[in-house]
Amino acid sequence: MRTALTAGVEPAERPVLIGLATTAWSTYLLPALGLDARRRAVANTSFAVGVAALSRTSAAELGLRNTAAGLKWGAAAAAVPVLGSAVVAAVPALRRRVRPSEDELAEWVLFRIPVGTVVTEELLFRGVLDAASPALSPIFFGLWHIHPARAAGDTVLGTVAATAAAGVVFSWLRARSGSVLAPALLHYFLNASGAVLAHLAFVDEEKG
Repeated sequence: MRTALTAGVEPAERPVLIGLATTAWSTYLLPALGLDARRRAVANTSFAVGVAALSRTSAAELGLRNTAAGLKWGAAAAAVPVLGSAVVAAVPALRRRVRPSEDELAEWVLFRIPVGTVVTEELLFRGVLDAASPALSPIFFGLWHIHPARAAGDTVLGTVAATAAAGVVFSWLRARSGSVLAPALLHYFLNASGAVLAHLAFVDEEKG
C-alpha cells in the first residue's frame, strides 16, 4: 500500500512508521498540548482523520463497507460486555470492586467514548493499520495506551498487554465481518459499560 504518509519508505516499513506516529502522538504530543478532556477527544479524532487521509487508504480497506455484517457481528459481540456489566451491577460484592469515577456519565457515553476513543482508535487501528499490517495493529494499539495508563496510575506493561490482547479480538472481528463497525460496536459498549459501572460505584461511595 503506497501512501502519501509513507512515500519513499519500503513497504514493510510503512506500517511501522504509521504505528510509531500513533504512539508518539498519544504518548508525547497530545499530552504536551495540555488540552481538557473534550478538546483531547476532538484532537484525537482530527489526528485519526488526518492519518487516514494521508494514508490514502480506500473506504473498503478502512472497513467502511459491509455495514450489515458489521452490525450483526458487532451487536453479538457487544452483548457480552453489556450482560457482564449487568451482572456486576446486580451483585453488590462485585460492584464494590469497581473503581469509582466522578466524571459526568453523559459526557463519557455520548461524546468522549464515541468520538475521542471509538472513532479515533477504530479508524487508526482497525482501519489504517489493519489495512497495512493486521499483525502489527494490535501491538501499536497496546502502545497507544501508555500515557492513559500512566495518567490513571495503572501498570503500563499490564495495560499495554491487555489492550494489545483486546486489539487482537477487535482485529479478528474486523476481518471476520469485513467491517470496522463490528469492532467499533464492541469497543463502544465495552467502554460505555465500564463508565456506567464506575458511575454506579461513585454513587454508592457518595451514599456511604
